[in-house]
Amino acid sequence: MPRVLISDKMELPGLEILRNAGIELDERPGLKGEELKAALRLADGVVVRSGTRITADLIENPGKLRVIVRGGVGVDNIDVAAATRKGIVVMNTPDANTFSTAEHTISLLMSMARHVPAADASMRAGKWEKSKFLGCQLTGKTLGVLGLGRIGREVARRAANGLDMKVIGYDPVLAPTAATQLGIETFASVDEILPKCDFITVHTPLTEQTKDMIGAKQVALLPKGARVINCARGGIINEQAVIDGINSGHLAGAAFDVFVEEPITPDHAFLKMPNVVITPHLGAATAEAQLLVAKESAQLLVDFLCKGMVRFAVNMGAMDRAEMEEMRPFVDLAHRLGLMAAQLNKGSIQRAEILYRGEIAKRSTRLVTSAFAAGLLERGMEQEVNIVNARMLASERGVEVVEQASMEKGDFSSLIKVSIQSDKETITIAGTLFGNQYLRLVQFGSHRLDAHMDGVLLIFTHKDVPGLIGHIGTICGKNGVNIAQMNVGRQNQGGEAIAVLNLDARPPESVLKEVSSHPQIRAVTVLDLPPAGELPTWFA
Repeated sequence: MPRVLISDKMELPGLEILRNAGIELDERPGLKGEELKAALRLADGVVVRSGTRITADLIENPGKLRVIVRGGVGVDNIDVAAATRKGIVVMNTPDANTFSTAEHTISLLMSMARHVPAADASMRAGKWEKSKFLGCQLTGKTLGVLGLGRIGREVARRAANGLDMKVIGYDPVLAPTAATQLGIETFASVDEILPKCDFITVHTPLTEQTKDMIGAKQVALLPKGARVINCARGGIINEQAVIDGINSGHLAGAAFDVFVEEPITPDHAFLKMPNVVITPHLGAATAEAQLLVAKESAQLLVDFLCKGMVRFAVNMGAMDRAEMEEMRPFVDLAHRLGLMAAQLNKGSIQRAEILYRGEIAKRSTRLVTSAFAAGLLERGMEQEVNIVNARMLASERGVEVVEQASMEKGDFSSLIKVSIQSDKETITIAGTLFGNQYLRLVQFGSHRLDAHMDGVLLIFTHKDVPGLIGHIGTICGKNGVNIAQMNVGRQNQGGEAIAVLNLDARPPESVLKEVSSHPQIRAVTVLDLPPAGELPTWFA
């Protein structure tokens, strides 16, 4: 009989689902330290909410533990990489709090527009300040939604259909055709959408790319009198930028349910601003959401422990281990090509093509294509993307992922070539393996080259003239930026060329500005890739 540890409070219907499936329950919410570690070793599975932290040391010797289910979306409190290394599947419940969080976003939107909290506090203080709380009508106003995943789409639907607002959006991995079907006009960048918004709300994951997505520069791009909302993750909207924007009179208000530091400190500036609405991370705090989380968590455990099924995995899923080992280097290569394509893309992706040429074309490429799709999507999704769910998520976003194969070897024994078509441009890059482990970028657009695919890549297209490469090296050297590798590809002498520099660290903006100022340099791009040999956590 499988055994499941309930380490945080779980509603009764969820417990009943587990009991009815013949699963033994160890109900001990609040366990910490050695007691939690011992309980985990004796359990086949564990369900946690936000209260329990599953750290690497707790599962260093995991015993029977095979699965961790997070009741909720975020898995910040679980060391997913450590779980993956120990062969533990981690799953979450991405659907359960969708409606509650969307509704809370709308409630904050309306409360902020009509000064409801401040007016309520005024009346409770014995005042009648009707003229002080002149509000803003929402009908006809423009709401910008950054991140059009499950929650973002629900917010957009409610705002458009229920409040008669005009809804526009930005999402790097939602095809324009899919957005059109939702009645949402999309834009190619955050900076492009901001000047058109009376209100802006964010619904993205918190990543290196989305941290401070709305900072001082972006606040300045908003029209005077705009308002911002964050019910996603603390840090996506820079709190200080909002404080400064309100104090200067540029922003008319803000609403925050999530914060960089939770709980907020007693001296936080938001507490003294009557035109800022704040709530203590209540997005999923409804009885219905808690019930759905409990039921979905329990069903995930039943499906996994009793039927061998995996749904909503955030790391590795049930796959043939022999197949995975055989394809490991190609999975790594395809994942990096996906990461590169996502960072190079400036528009809304419509179609992604992956061509296998040579020996790789004779093998099953299911895992490899999924790894490419994961790399393409993972930095722009509000939920964890992995080799299991990447292609499904791409399809849901209206992104067509197409495989092609050719047995001809060409210049390499195996080649993976990817092309990303967006509403702005088509990006083509290709990679191969040298030996069994060395990954190389061998095509960038129309240029042929031989560049390492790891770490920080400084890529610039330029005219092939004497002294330019030395000039770039001098700029890097005087600014303490070390060049680990360098490769140049050109089509003909004196013509267009491309250079790829592998740097030890990301260069400061001042270096990029100086490099870009050279009259013979056409464009400069910086890409971030994992270190050499570092596989995604879902394939570690």
